[in-house]
Amino acid sequence: MNKTRSSLISLVLVSIFALSGLTAGTNAQSKDSLYKRLGGYDAIAAVSDDFILRLATDKQLGRFFVGLSADSQKRVRQLVVDQLCAATGGPCVYIGRSMKTAHAGLGITNSDWDVSVKHLVESLDKFKVPKREKDELLGALTTLKGDIVEK
Repeated sequence: MNKTRSSLISLVLVSIFALSGLTAGTNAQSKDSLYKRLGGYDAIAAVSDDFILRLATDKQLGRFFVGLSADSQKRVRQLVVDQLCAATGGPCVYIGRSMKTAHAGLGITNSDWDVSVKHLVESLDKFKVPKREKDELLGALTTLKGDIVEK
């Protein structure tokens, strides 16, 4: 996979990998998993599609999407959906790389991070994700910033 594809996957997965630690804590607070509270697979796929489109069409982040074939775009989308599904307690299996590995050498900046988070919030708001679930996701993101941002 070339650096552009790695960058794309990395930025798209910024929010997704953060969820891997949420499931256990969420289950203690509620008998429903975060996956279920988010609306299941179709809802996760819809948010992911919107988020990816926002990243790809952003002036600052669009550079990470240049040169991806239609097939590569579909693969990135599926990795995002699978990771989010698995990390929130759903039935999916994620086969991608760790955050640290996926982001190594990409030169992702604090500004790139901030723009990505802004787009994630916009996608979550568009689909009226409840405050509790949105706060869980955004809180977890903060813990991954050190593995993602290099500059």
